[in-house]
Amino acid sequence: MKADHEKVSRLLKTARGQLDGVLRMIDEDQYCIDIANQILAAEAILRKANREVVRAHMESCVAQAMESGDEQAKQQKLDEILRLLEKMER
Repeated sequence: MKADHEKVSRLLKTARGQLDGVLRMIDEDQYCIDIANQILAAEAILRKANREVVRAHMESCVAQAMESGDEQAKQQKLDEILRLLEKMER
């Protein structure tokens, strides 16, 4: 992985902490809207971590394929990114 390992790990650990908090809130039968807001916050951090990983992939792996002159490698990387973007839209 070419992304900043510390940054991505920190974001994922924060999201994990938020999810643990959500589970506690559910166990404590807290207010639904408060729980929903915490779930949204965890989702936002996961999206941010994913953007960091994708950005690093595009700056390294995709850029390298584009510069390589290998048409098959270029097409493969473009197809991967397009499939990932389709998943991210869902």
